[in-house]
Amino acid sequence: MSSWQIWLELIINTLALASLLGMLTVGLTLIFGIMRIMNFAHGAMYMFGAYVGISAAYWSDNFWIGLILAPLSATAVGAAFERFLLRRLYGRDPSSFLLVTFGLSLVITELIRQIWGSNTRDVSLPNFLNGVIIVFDEPFPIYRIFLIAVGFTVLGLLTFVILRSRLGLLIRSISQNADMTNALGINVDIIRTLTFAVGCGFAGFGGYLAVPLITGYIGMGSTAIIDSFVIVMIGGMGSFVGSAVGSFLVAGTQTVGNFYFPELALALTYVLMIGVLLYRPGGLFGEAE
Repeated sequence: MSSWQIWLELIINTLALASLLGMLTVGLTLIFGIMRIMNFAHGAMYMFGAYVGISAAYWSDNFWIGLILAPLSATAVGAAFERFLLRRLYGRDPSSFLLVTFGLSLVITELIRQIWGSNTRDVSLPNFLNGVIIVFDEPFPIYRIFLIAVGFTVLGLLTFVILRSRLGLLIRSISQNADMTNALGINVDIIRTLTFAVGCGFAGFGGYLAVPLITGYIGMGSTAIIDSFVIVMIGGMGSFVGSAVGSFLVAGTQTVGNFYFPELALALTYVLMIGVLLYRPGGLFGEAE
């Protein structure tokens, strides 16, 4: 394999991983950017969506059923959690959100362990996603190309909704001044519930899409939440552009690091984060507080 073929493979792998990380992190950014809540249960929602999707795909013998039910299940749990727990905490010490969401992550993880057990879980891909395509005489898994297409499409649609739609305008107005938005007759509670639910849905969606690459396992949520926090710190808290750029930077660092320096790949990610924070304490697209 020539050097340019190696780099082409690294680029495609980076884009595929960045798509997964982007779908995970954009949900966390959506929740923090609008609600100012750092959701420690985000990784657990990622794992929950993955396991629900795996079971749905297994019982229906249909990968696409799992792809639909994974985000829907995480969205439903997120909506219920915001409605019956988080809504009682608005106006209180922000640390209460950290404690409650962390507690939820422990509960969800233990429920998954009790329901599905501790063994790893996998999902079968449809035949047309299970093959390879030849690019410049080099085979590439079709599923990775599929991930890139899905990731860019989903993130593009979310960007359009947030920046160009009336719903996006309402969401952004709440993030800037919730009291004023409420005084204008807009139901802030419903928008908050929708925001938190959709953010959790993105996590569940990304979790299921990750299963064909990493398999489902107890603890995958912990790895996911660490990666997402690193990306948020690099990109800037609450910045959608920062989430996208941070996802590409972390994905590139991990992909290239695993190829050339596998024993240092994880450390390189943290070196990247530290370097960015030393240069810009608020992240690349955030503001230092």
